[in-house]
Formats: sequence, structure tokens, C-alpha cells
Amino acid sequence: MPFNSLPFLLLFLPVALGLHALCVARQPGWRTAWLAALSLVFYGWWDWRFVPLLAASVALNWLAGEAFHRSGRSAVIAAAIALDLGLLGLFKYLGFFAGLIDAVTGSGLPSVSLAFPLGISFFTFQHIAYLVDLRRGNAERMTFCEYAVYVAFFPRVIAGPLVRPVEFLDQLRRPEQPSADRAARGVMLLTAGLAKKVFLGDGLGSVVDPVWAAAAAGGQPGFAAALQATVGYALQLYFDFSGYTDMALGLALLFGIVLPDNFRAPYRAVSIQDFWRRWHITLSSFLRDYLYIPFGGSRHGLPRQLLALFATMALGGLWHGAGLTFVAWGAAHGVALGLHLLWRRAGLAMPAAAGLAATLAFVCLAWVPFRAPDFATALAIYRGLLGFGSDAAGGSAGFWPLAAGAAGLAMVGPTAREAVERLVPRAWAAAATALLLTAILLQVGNDANQAFLYARF
Repeated sequence: MPFNSLPFLLLFLPVALGLHALCVARQPGWRTAWLAALSLVFYGWWDWRFVPLLAASVALNWLAGEAFHRSGRSAVIAAAIALDLGLLGLFKYLGFFAGLIDAVTGSGLPSVSLAFPLGISFFTFQHIAYLVDLRRGNAERMTFCEYAVYVAFFPRVIAGPLVRPVEFLDQLRRPEQPSADRAARGVMLLTAGLAKKVFLGDGLGSVVDPVWAAAAAGGQPGFAAALQATVGYALQLYFDFSGYTDMALGLALLFGIVLPDNFRAPYRAVSIQDFWRRWHITLSSFLRDYLYIPFGGSRHGLPRQLLALFATMALGGLWHGAGLTFVAWGAAHGVALGLHLLWRRAGLAMPAAAGLAATLAFVCLAWVPFRAPDFATALAIYRGLLGFGSDAAGGSAGFWPLAAGAAGLAMVGPTAREAVERLVPRAWAAAATALLLTAILLQVGNDANQAFLYARF
């Protein structure tokens, strides 16, 4: 049940908010249990087949945390994390590794394809964060219901943002105080995210997806089509995923929870390091704290630091998808971060405008293997960008006005969260939000809405 669907917006959400308000008013102590039940219903409505997997995953990891608290044995944590990674590997990577082994050895392994549980990458990371922080002494024990909400809270279970136990637990334990301003910010963030997704993300996708499909089918796009595919996907992905995040933040506010920001105008970054401080911020901090630092970080000399950067980003790429194209994307960012580190170590500087242009060009070019289904498609796009090929594979004359408007929003002005903080409470902003939400509902009712891109990761 995607957020950009009429069943969610006109049925699930109003009913859930009404029952939540009743619960908070009459039985505030039941709030956590209600949020846990609501989250399971939401997940089951989206894909009921994997509700037992999610529930068992929550139960086993919570029991592992309890066992560690009683025994103090780190082996319990290690075993639980190994099980989590094993389940992730089974559902997400079994076919990938089987194909890789077959390609290397020629052993003729059969093709393996399992149904993919929605959000498994994200809730696996939530399990790891809790267990590791518990072992480090940075997290408090949770009750079972608290842990279920921490892992499966419905606004963020499918595609984040990732949260730390310390960021979430206090909010669950504090009595919820009704707030008109908080509710207004929630509705405005939800509306802003829907507008990003429905009008910009989906609009750009309808133009650039045919170019990618033609390239994947063996076509060779020319320069104009390849440029549209590259720039268009960079903008499509940003507005699709940042739109989802705005919706998640807004929905969480409606239920009394503040989630961490996940985007801070990433295409305004003046270096690759700056980009990763602005793009998917909660994943960046997770990779830093749970991979980069354990790999050695900056504590064991420059060669070890460069290797840690590369390994962290390559694994981050693999986390996004079971394919070598994702690994290549992550590895490219690992190399870029390493070069940036060497540049800073050498005491070199770059004007902000040049840094912005170089970073934006690299990020857009690196999105090509991230989007491409295989290396052949990525190479076709790169060949087109270099001027080799024809325009037979497509392109649209209406692309650039839409792209220019989207780029303007990405590059200039406040983020959605900043704008909402400034506009609440203003009567004209409320009226504009109502009109925009009405337009969104009419568009969604046309059945033109597309799936969220990050739901597949």
C-alpha cells in the first residue's frame, strides 16, 4: 500500500489517525502497542506474505538483546547479526552469488530467484544498529512492543530513514501531547513529499524510462537522449526518494514521532564528502559508524583509511542491490572519496563553483550504472554522452522544461522541511497545501502513480 495511493490516503491514513487519537486520549499507555499493531497491518496490506518473516525477525532480535543483557555474552549479538545477514543474503543475494559462481566456474548452477520482502534491507540495518549499540552501551533495553515499533514503524519500514535507538525510544516513552502546529507540519511535509513524487519524480520517470528501456534492449542513444537519461534519472531519483522521506517525516509527525532528516539539498554539494553529508544522511552515518570505523577508519594510517573508504562504499553499493553494477557505483564513490581525502591531505583547494560543478558531474555520471540493469546498458549511455551513436533510441523535446524546473527546486531555495518550519502557522500556506493536496489526489486517481524507486532496495 504505497503512500501515493488512494487506499492509503483516503482509507488507511484517516482511520489510523482517528483510532490513534482515540487511543492517546483514552488509553495513552496503549500507544506503543497500537503503533506496533498498526505497522504490522500496514506491512501486511502491502505484502501479507512476509508479515510472519518481519514478526519473527523482530522477536528473535529482541530476544537476542534480552539474552545479551542477562548474560553479557557478545557471542549472542554476533549470532543474531549473522542470522540477520544470512536472511538478507538468502532473499536478496542468493541468486546474485549463484550467478557469480556459475560465471566464474562454469558449474551450471540453476538460476535462483526468491520473492523479495519489502524493506528487508532497512529493517535488517535497524536490527544491527540496536544490537551493536546495546553491546556498546549506547542503547537502552526496549520492551517487545517498543522494539517492534522501532523496527517496523510504518512510515519508515519500507525505505527509511534509518534511526538509532537513542533517537527513537525517548519519543515512545514520552506521553504524546496533541499539537496543532505539529499536525500542520506533518500534513504539509506529507503534501510536499507527495508533490515531489507524483509531479516531479513520476513526471521525469515517464520521460526518461523509455530511453533507458531502449538502451537496455540494445539501442544506442545519441548525445541528446543519453544526456536526458543521465540528468533525468539523477533528478527522478532525488525527487522520488526525498519525496518518500518527506512523506515519512510528515506521517511520523502526525503520530507524534520526529524522524531524522535524510536529505539536505545534496545536489548543492561542493565536494564528494559534502555530498554524502547531504544525501541519504542516515545511511551515510550508519555506514560510517558500523562499517567504516570498525574497518579502521582514520586511526591506522592513510593506506588503511583509503581501503576502509573503498570497502565501505563498495559494500554500501552492494546493499542497494544484488548486482555488479551497484558494486561499481559504490566502488566509484569509494575511489572519489579516497581522491578527495588525498586532495585535502595535500593542502589543495578548489573554488566552490568548480567543486559544485565537478561533484555534480561525477554524481550524475555515477548514477548511470546504478540505474542500468547491466554494464552493456551503462556503456551504451556513456557512448551516447561521448557522441557515439544515433538518436534512434529516443529522447523527448518536453524533457528540458520539466528538468529545468526540477533542477531549480533542487539547487535553489529551502528544503521541504525548512520551508514547512517557516510557513507554520500561516493561513495562506494552509490553503495552498489544501489545494495542492487536492491536485495530488486527482492525479493519483488517474492511476498514473509509479512505485517508489527505493522500495526495491
